[in-house]
Amino acid sequence: MADSSLAIAILAAGKGTRMRSALPKVLHRLSGLTLVENVLASTALVQPTRKLAIVGYEADQVKAALSNVLDIEFVAQTEQLGTGHAVQQVIPALEGFTGDLLVLNGDVPLLMPETVEKMLKTHRENGNAATILTAQMDDPTGYGRVFCDQHAIVKEIIEHRDCNAAQRENNRTNAGIYCFNWAALMTILPHLKADNDQNEYYLTDVIKDLSPVMAMDVSPTEVAGINNRKQLCEAEAVMQQRIKAELMLSGVTLINADSITIDSTVTIEADVTIEPQTNLRGRSVIKAGCRIGPSSLVEDSTIGANTTLVHSVVTDSEVAANGRIGPFAHIRGHALVGENCRIGNFVEVKKSVIGNNTNAAHLSYLGDAELGERVNVGAGTITVNYDGKNKHKTVIGDRTKTGANSSLVAPITIGSDVTIGAGSVLTRDVEADCLVFARSPQKSIPGWKPKYLRDEQKS
Repeated sequence: MADSSLAIAILAAGKGTRMRSALPKVLHRLSGLTLVENVLASTALVQPTRKLAIVGYEADQVKAALSNVLDIEFVAQTEQLGTGHAVQQVIPALEGFTGDLLVLNGDVPLLMPETVEKMLKTHRENGNAATILTAQMDDPTGYGRVFCDQHAIVKEIIEHRDCNAAQRENNRTNAGIYCFNWAALMTILPHLKADNDQNEYYLTDVIKDLSPVMAMDVSPTEVAGINNRKQLCEAEAVMQQRIKAELMLSGVTLINADSITIDSTVTIEADVTIEPQTNLRGRSVIKAGCRIGPSSLVEDSTIGANTTLVHSVVTDSEVAANGRIGPFAHIRGHALVGENCRIGNFVEVKKSVIGNNTNAAHLSYLGDAELGERVNVGAGTITVNYDGKNKHKTVIGDRTKTGANSSLVAPITIGSDVTIGAGSVLTRDVEADCLVFARSPQKSIPGWKPKYLRDEQKS
């Protein structure tokens, strides 16, 4: 019985000179994930038993970016001498392995999990020594051509420069994605030579010595490589189209979908409406019945059911159900906003806990604060949390009301059922169930004029 184990090897060692970036090419981001993470995501349906990333340029950065991937192994390619050379580097790591090896490119992020699943199934059902993905391109100029018989068995692969005029009429191209029977590959791979103008070891050179090798056609879009920022932008458009199509079919309404961006890592429940110019990022979760936007940003945050969020920014935070957020609110820094809360016009909440049914309707800053339930924050209330060196906490009890233009100088605790008079600057704790105010007595000076007017009168 054939070994059903599967190893994947992801080629992720290149610099990506045409990206014109200090960042390794495979770490550029596409819809919330790095390119190499998108490639890993394409293997979700085949459940590989071994995952190997072949790293080279800025290897430590690549390793750090993939540190959260369970059981991933890293193989060093200290010199980039071609695809064949890259795969040769996994030979020691796969000693004793007898299954199949799937070779993926770290800069081909649009490959669908269903395609990978079908490729592996085709490979195993036909007992292939190798199965390769191919694409029928309208303009195959510059690509190696794959020549097959009527049963999709590969006869040869010829580089574009070596094709004659008739051979160039063939528009089936090699996508550079392979599935090998490891035992069969090991009869050839260790002996691969760099007999070409580039002095590189090409993985395509093993194909002529393996049998049978089968081609499987896929959409050119799926196997498009990313070599520059323009191609990255084009791939983003494809990915966004996929993400939004899936969401709309699952019960999410997108208004002017082309103006919206949504990362592949975002979760959105049914009966959510996303309005124009809204951007949803990271590991955000949007619960059922929400209206998000227009012109809002939610990043790595959870928005509770039936919340409305308009013209606002929420990052690294959580808003519970039935909230009313915005317009022009900013919630950040691991803030927790309770149920039925109103965080309104030009209110910033930073690293604070806001109790249920609390309102901060306008023009306030709540930083490093803990507010109880049914607190009413008057316009212009400021928690004065920073002394120039350290941040300090403000605690406000249930049902307390802050007057307009109040400043609460932390560290400070305000009890429950307190009413704070408008314009107060509080520097000491306040006990529960009282009225508190701190303002200078009002004075009027009859006949007063500024000095420049007095000087003008004298002259």
